[in-house]
Amino acid sequence: MTTIQEERTGEDLRSLAEQAGRDLEDASALEILRWAVDTFGEKFCVTSSMEDAVVAHLASRAVPGDSRVGVVFLDTGYHFPETIGTRDAVEAVMDVDVITLTPRQTVAEQDAEYGPKLHDRDPDLCCALRKVKPLEEGLTAYDAWATGLRRDESPTRANTPVVGWDEKRQKVKVSPIARWTQDDVDAYVAEHGVLTNPLLTDGYASVGCAPCTRRVLEGEDARAGRWAGRSKTECGLHG
Repeated sequence: MTTIQEERTGEDLRSLAEQAGRDLEDASALEILRWAVDTFGEKFCVTSSMEDAVVAHLASRAVPGDSRVGVVFLDTGYHFPETIGTRDAVEAVMDVDVITLTPRQTVAEQDAEYGPKLHDRDPDLCCALRKVKPLEEGLTAYDAWATGLRRDESPTRANTPVVGWDEKRQKVKVSPIARWTQDDVDAYVAEHGVLTNPLLTDGYASVGCAPCTRRVLEGEDARAGRWAGRSKTECGLHG
């Protein structure tokens, strides 16, 4: 995208987010993303865990002409090989620019400072070091970012707005498929041939870092396989 957008203050952005959240609640995912692209131009990006490429695909349809939206991916150093493969495939076949962020420390450097398997002993700190901090640094150039959050994924995400205000990062947070169900996602994937992580067909309903992700059991919500056996349900990127 080459559109140059005006500089906006935090209050400007907050007002935009709050108004858009009300105005776009019943809009389609594509309409929400077109609003974001038109409003923020190059200061808008999509973030993806590479669980699937649904939001990236939607965003590629929302940008004008030959423009390409930036798709930010966090390479924590702990991903399943299938997740890295999905990232590489998205980069190869989709009209998007994949931007890979990495933590300041490699896994080996983190192990040397904090001890091995920090994810087992202090998963909140591990997530902060390998996810939250790199994303905060990576989003510096943007005023708005899009996520694939859905209200049906877990109780902690039930009130996700389609457009909201990210107080911690002082940015507009866009969740265009917040109102979608898993059936909606599956239908979109089937209709458009969207890339998905192979682990989704191997019992995983939500794909994160390998040490902290397991398959879900029948009747569990999609996030139950993340940090199983702990009270932790989010990595810190979304609250």
